[in-house]
Amino acid sequence: MGLGAPEIILILVAVLLLFGGKKIPEMMRGLGKGMKEFKDAQNGTTGEPVPAPVKDNNA
Repeated sequence: MGLGAPEIILILVAVLLLFGGKKIPEMMRGLGKGMKEFKDAQNGTTGEPVPAPVKDNNA
């Protein structure tokens, strides 16, 4: 009892009519950023690069 191709196409057309062609990429970009932040939070990372350790030549 899953979604078939006709149902998915109908849903996509409805979304396109509701939000318009320009708004959909912005929404997907925001969704992608949100998913990335969620995954980073699960892994305990902040998304900021970690500075490389400084080599001490006098040791």
